[in-house]
Amino acid sequence: MSIEGTPETPFALSAEDLSRLEAIREAVLDPSPRRIGRLDQWGLADEYETYAEIAEYRELSIAMADGTMIDAALSIPRNLAPGQTCPAVVMPAPLIGIGRKAYLGMFPRWALGGYAVLAYSQRGLAESGGEIHVAGPQDVADGTEIINALVQIDGVDPDRIGFFGSSYGAGTSLLVAAQDPRVKAVAGTSAWGDLFASLYENGTRHLKAFEALVQLFGEDRCSKEFRGVIEKIRNNVVDDEVREFAAVRSPRTHLDAYNNANTPILLTTAWHETIFSVPAVVDLFSNLTSPKSLLVQIGDHGNGELPGLFGLVSKPTEMAYRWMDHHLGGNAGDGAAPQFGIRSEYMHNLLSELRHEDWESYALPRRRFHLAAAAAGHSEARLAEGQPQSGWARSVRATGRDTEVVVAPKLVQTGLAERLGRPHVYGTAEVDRELAAIWTTAPLEQPMRVQGDVQLRVTVKPRATDATIVAYLLDCDPATGQARIITHAPYTLTNEQAGQATTVSFPLQPAHYALARGRVLQLVIGTHDQFFADANSTPTSIEFTSPRGAESYLDIPLGTLD
Repeated sequence: MSIEGTPETPFALSAEDLSRLEAIREAVLDPSPRRIGRLDQWGLADEYETYAEIAEYRELSIAMADGTMIDAALSIPRNLAPGQTCPAVVMPAPLIGIGRKAYLGMFPRWALGGYAVLAYSQRGLAESGGEIHVAGPQDVADGTEIINALVQIDGVDPDRIGFFGSSYGAGTSLLVAAQDPRVKAVAGTSAWGDLFASLYENGTRHLKAFEALVQLFGEDRCSKEFRGVIEKIRNNVVDDEVREFAAVRSPRTHLDAYNNANTPILLTTAWHETIFSVPAVVDLFSNLTSPKSLLVQIGDHGNGELPGLFGLVSKPTEMAYRWMDHHLGGNAGDGAAPQFGIRSEYMHNLLSELRHEDWESYALPRRRFHLAAAAAGHSEARLAEGQPQSGWARSVRATGRDTEVVVAPKLVQTGLAERLGRPHVYGTAEVDRELAAIWTTAPLEQPMRVQGDVQLRVTVKPRATDATIVAYLLDCDPATGQARIITHAPYTLTNEQAGQATTVSFPLQPAHYALARGRVLQLVIGTHDQFFADANSTPTSIEFTSPRGAESYLDIPLGTLD
């Protein structure tokens, strides 16, 4: 199981993965010894032979009210007794070319647990007809019609229906649940909470991720409304239409519906998520009063659940099986009770796990590190606790070029390497100090951990009216200058007076990171990152200062490593 994407297609599955999925599809459609036997090369023959014995699989098209045909696959338990019913799980597809086929590896577990399963590709995606609306009202209406078709099938219990989805499927699942009370539980992996916050962070467009998603959708398949929004985002037009488009597609907007219905919701995300806003997912989780669970893992979008989608073991899918069992009465999990509250891994240890009831008990108290000038005899500026530091100034040039330090060299794939124990190494010693300002702490005297929300305040004095800065917090080896990223965030100032100093305060992405003794924390502030839209006119310069009464600082949730 692997991903062989490129910077242009970061979500592409490998040829081996696609070959295996097609072999599985052929075997479940025709469970003959020859078809089943072909799966032996992947060690799957016994699993799918058992599946064929206990469930019936078929592919079908479901007609929507407007005549659009939705491509789907249905699995129903065999030999249900007269009058016996089973729970059902509906799985809207992730945003991938093969659509609902991405879930084929999960069918045996659901079937062994006594579930009916209906996986489908949302309209406009893969082999489904119609145009793509991006989890809009039309997609929600389709979800309701999918449920209508499902409950007409003999043996399906209309009072025990759950939705599971990854990525695009997670958003669709959450939004259908907000509108249809028949959805009794939701598990959304690599979910989003607020679509606008994922498009714009601190006034800065996430342009690289946005264009990657548009490419996956395929503009020629997008609705007229969506194509209009695409052009507005590309042209940096943030108006009421764009905001409303995002709002109706944001689970956070429908918070009251979840709480009023007491809908159980499981969410997962990743520390180095580059597609959807992690703070927005945390915010959604924190404001739910219904039964809830949040898993945050090492890596980027879709990395954590990918093995589970292929039928292997992953925390997100194992949690989803337990979640549905608990709320719908099936037996797909291992019999253990589901985890409520927060479950997290710290970078970069896949075997780590912390559990907390809520975000307030999870996040460590923040310690304030002041941005200071370089000490006498030292070339590097200091990041130090103690008294606020004022009176200094650092100037950097904005040239439209990246430095060595960027959010992620590759969308999704950099995070996947992190999950595999190969985090990207940044050479901060090689960063041109004319292009980025760097502040460094003293070496840590004991192992420490960053756990929670990071906040930066700095005064920015651009020479132009608009300016973009990008802040990164790094874990650095002072002996080599080699570092790993902990967290980051951009910030864009607009319509300011050229040459006017403006104090800005903004959050970086939350983090959970273990630091070894002797390492240093580094704050790097640059002016360009390929991941974000850049508002800087080039060439120009930006000055960072720390005026008295508005001294610059970085608040870090830092504690000892237990």
